[in-house]
Amino acid sequence: MVADEKPAAAPLSEVMLAMDVVDTLRYRQDLAVREIGGKNRKARLVERLRNVYKEQGIEVPQRILLEGVAALEEGRFVYEPPEAGLKRTLAQIYVTRSNWAKWVIGISLALILSFGTYFFAYLPYQANRDETARIELAETMPEQMQTIFQTIFDETKVQAAVTSARTFLNRGKTAAREGNREDAQKALDGLIEIRDQLRQQYTLRVVNRDGVQSGFWTFPEINRDATNYYIVVEAVGKGGEILKLPIANEETGEVETVALWGLRVPEFVYNSVGADKRDDGIIQRNTIGQKQFGFLDVNFTIPVLGGAVTRW
Repeated sequence: MVADEKPAAAPLSEVMLAMDVVDTLRYRQDLAVREIGGKNRKARLVERLRNVYKEQGIEVPQRILLEGVAALEEGRFVYEPPEAGLKRTLAQIYVTRSNWAKWVIGISLALILSFGTYFFAYLPYQANRDETARIELAETMPEQMQTIFQTIFDETKVQAAVTSARTFLNRGKTAAREGNREDAQKALDGLIEIRDQLRQQYTLRVVNRDGVQSGFWTFPEINRDATNYYIVVEAVGKGGEILKLPIANEETGEVETVALWGLRVPEFVYNSVGADKRDDGIIQRNTIGQKQFGFLDVNFTIPVLGGAVTRW
């Protein structure tokens, strides 16, 4: 006989039966607790279990029934929740991770994206824009103003242009130093307007073609007893093109860019133009002024009263 021979393993049928006893005790634990609570509890529980299996036509060995009862007495099937604490909280968080993990990941990604966009995109963009604005006010716009002023000074043939340009220049540089971009831009626009006006070259003539009035008269709103007389004029460029010019409407106070406008003249000039047209249907003396390079205003060949309208 070999001394270290191992005992034979329990047959599989007994193992399966033992597991079934455990399950029976688990699902009928309320009955088991009441049985165990009485006198001779173990014997009565074993007997009750044997009867349960007999009803099913199964014979269960006494040893297996006793092992099941022993397991129940040891509290193997009684769940006692762990005490509240950090470990329990962490365990609950871990167990429910499938519920909250996707939200945490989504929120984390959103925060990372937001912070990344803010720190690596918006802040550099804002800093670059601020620096560009600073350079524009400190250097670019003052240099542009000075350059355009010098152009006006070199090209003008009238002192009035230099005087107006210097006013815009001083106003614009002051606004730029104070960080007031809006006023600085207005001053720059004023300088550009003077420069462009000096460079304009055109002939001012009375309109003389079918379907267009050559003159008209109106009663001013502020004085219905008076009469204003207008001749309709247009500006013709050096190449024969019709120009559109900014004209201040004396009736509305608005400036409109138009190709035709009514120029207010004395009554005798209005009558003279009308007589010229009625003579043969053609206005022979239709050129009434010249706008030359370097000058701000038109040099008129007829008397004018200075007002104009853009609608009639």
